[in-house]
Amino acid sequence: MILEHCDIEIDPSKGAEFEEAILRGVETVIAHSPGFRGFKVNHSLESPSRYLLMIYWDTLDNHTIDFRGSAAFADWRAIVGPFFVKPPLVEHFNLVGKST
Repeated sequence: MILEHCDIEIDPSKGAEFEEAILRGVETVIAHSPGFRGFKVNHSLESPSRYLLMIYWDTLDNHTIDFRGSAAFADWRAIVGPFFVKPPLVEHFNLVGKST
């Protein structure tokens, strides 16, 4: 399983609107993509403009090819993109260990 880690910065005055949009976007668009396994969204306590979106995919290609190469990616960006103050920083991670 691959973890997509997306560091997002928005205008903090639009936080409530963004939270509704990001949840709607994941649930109505990304969740229907091949290889999607789940997600989490966290809001920073120290930096009100910062959110972390973590999406779990079966493979890296599920994110980079199947999703980002599809029309669904444009649908997703239409929902959340207007809130971004700069392009999100996206990285992919493999699991090394976890607690039980």
